[in-house]
Amino acid sequence: MTDSSIRAQLPELLALATEVATEAAALVERRRRDGISVADTKSSSVDVVTEVDRESERFIRARLAEARPDDGFFGEETGAAESRSGLTWVVDPIDGTVNYLYGLQNYSVSIAGVLGDPGVEPTEFEILVGAVVSPELGDTFTAIAGGGAWLNGEPLVLGAGPADLERTLVATGFSYRAERRVMQARTFERVIGEVRDLRRLGVASLDLCNVAAGRVDAYYEFGINPWDFAGGALVAREAGAEVTGLRADEREGRRGLVAAHPAVAAQLRELLAEATDPGLLA
Repeated sequence: MTDSSIRAQLPELLALATEVATEAAALVERRRRDGISVADTKSSSVDVVTEVDRESERFIRARLAEARPDDGFFGEETGAAESRSGLTWVVDPIDGTVNYLYGLQNYSVSIAGVLGDPGVEPTEFEILVGAVVSPELGDTFTAIAGGGAWLNGEPLVLGAGPADLERTLVATGFSYRAERRVMQARTFERVIGEVRDLRRLGVASLDLCNVAAGRVDAYYEFGINPWDFAGGALVAREAGAEVTGLRADEREGRRGLVAAHPAVAAQLRELLAEATDPGLLA
């Protein structure tokens, strides 16, 4: 299948991503009412996986394979499968697992369809469609490359934005690894005195979607994976945000991601470049 033929199917691909993400979100919300427990840990003792993460990803993977058996898959819990069609689905079955485990409402299911290899860094994939569903918040964010972004079916378009960094509300996130959190805290300390305030939700996909919805003006993070940002990055970009790496000419990826209202994007990137511990970019 050629790239052009895939692009011709974008509305259908978005509909599929939204349908499956909505079904998976209903599943994980139902499972939380039934009771959940930690199944495993990943990068550290606090980076947890629940049985529901695994169940949600198995469900999503099976549904997508049933609808489009030649597509690839790149998931947080079950790994990668090579694409024969050219399209790969990038999936976070529960973004914000710790929030989910503790009974907080901020978590989501994120599904994005991409061209290219999402496992390669620097980022070498193009995000075509994205769906981020937060069941307990009642929010469904969707986007299509070149076609716009929506919240619960209503178009998302950024407004005028803040006048300067001093009036910019910024979201960020932290690593599960303690040594990286210390480096991130140094950046946080440098940034917080230059902006309106900083917010920490613990859900990269929703942080990006909140930029799109104007609930925050900007978001930055280091060390996040494609499944964390693919769906939300497209929503933010299609709503009018600038989504880059730490420099304007860098693609977003594990080294860094900055999503900001265009009115302050350049100023924020400059501040982050000055404030960032080089060890975070290694």
